Amino acid sequence: MPTIKDVALKAGVSATTVSRVLNSRGYLSDALKKKVYAAMEELNYRPNELARSLSRSRSNIIGLIIPHVSLPFFGELTSRIEEHAYRNGYKLLLCNSQQDKIKELEYIDMLRASRVDGIIMGSHTLEVEAYRQMNLPLVTFDRQISPDIPYVCSDNYAGGQLATTLLIEKGCRKLAHIGGHPQLNLLSHLRYEAFADTAREHGVWQTSLHTDNNSFDMQAYERLLEQLFREHPEIDGIFAGSDLIAAYALKACRESGRSVPENVRIIGYDGIALRSLFHPAISSIRQPMDEMGRLAVELIVKQVEGTAVAAENILPVELAQGATT
Repeated sequence: MPTIKDVALKAGVSATTVSRVLNSRGYLSDALKKKVYAAMEELNYRPNELARSLSRSRSNIIGLIIPHVSLPFFGELTSRIEEHAYRNGYKLLLCNSQQDKIKELEYIDMLRASRVDGIIMGSHTLEVEAYRQMNLPLVTFDRQISPDIPYVCSDNYAGGQLATTLLIEKGCRKLAHIGGHPQLNLLSHLRYEAFADTAREHGVWQTSLHTDNNSFDMQAYERLLEQLFREHPEIDGIFAGSDLIAAYALKACRESGRSVPENVRIIGYDGIALRSLFHPAISSIRQPMDEMGRLAVELIVKQVEGTAVAAENILPVELAQGATT
């Protein structure tokens, strides 16, 4: 395996010069950099990222911890974060916590040992003090861990208002919301609060069903939808807490002989690309995923550079009209 000394010998420069090229340290002419990179390419030299991070006290690596990489929303969001991290000269280290406290703690320890420059958290199972003790730039998604830790989210309350108002304007008079349990302390619970407030303001009957403790258990949502139609067969409008839940609502309607949107209107939340593949295509409240990914990376980079950042970062949503409403 070639070393930095082999590259220096091949390029006809010192090992120190090669190190300066790799770490972009000091003035270096384009001709010199081309010569060094050509030698690296010819020798198939790959720099040791950990060794480089030790030498410059920065790794240019961002850790990302999400609850379930298999879920479409987190898959799309991860893609956007990676793209913006790469544009800013960073690599992404992805961890899949599956809402497991032990896994999340182990991944945090691993990221710290890997000397990442910061961590973006889409998972939150530990006590606040555990996050404070990380002593790293931190950004959370849809989770307000503490007043001094910056978070990024879409305007969940406005999204809930928009979804519920649309159902009411379409003539729905028996509404249901399906989502995660309020005790999970996620900002997404504001979607339900807006749903309930908007229904009351319009004098429309409403009910809600929530999972017990795992908002990502899709089988639980299937059971909730079966329960909903069994206990309230007159339901004619459903606001689902995500597009995936909306897809299960569409399936439940089909299996119970209900036509969408003729008998039941459905709207989801997220605006994932897959929603257009369902029949009928799912209406949704679209989160600005690209902007959310860009902003999360920007907040990490600014903290790394010692710049103060705002703790609250709420981005607007918009209606993505499909055929289920």
